Amino acid sequence: QVQLVESGGGSVQAGGSLRLSCVASGLTSRKRMAWFRQVLDKEREGVATIHTGVGPTFYAASVKGRFTISQDIARSTVYLQMNSLKPEDTAMYYCAADPVGGVFTPSAYKYWGQGTQVTVSS
Repeated sequence: QVQLVESGGGSVQAGGSLRLSCVASGLTSRKRMAWFRQVLDKEREGVATIHTGVGPTFYAASVKGRFTISQDIARSTVYLQMNSLKPEDTAMYYCAADPVGGVFTPSAYKYWGQGTQVTVSS
């Protein structure tokens, strides 16, 4: 059984930083993993994605240069380092794994975590 558990969310002021973690268990091979975010009444938006084996890393244009996705294979953990945070980054952030299809297409992903809330105040 695959489980993704996010942590690291919180409240920060604009310009601050947070690091999100996603611990994965039950994945039987190297997979593509991603961070998405969602604000109430809006569609879930892809933020960053990485392959835990071989493959490119992608970022949404809105976060490129500010966010960095990385991994610790030994800890089965994917991180999202978020710097220079803006109020518009406020959202619930979700970890997802093992897509069949577009890397920023939410419906393509088989597995999801429960999310961690990030709130950025101005």
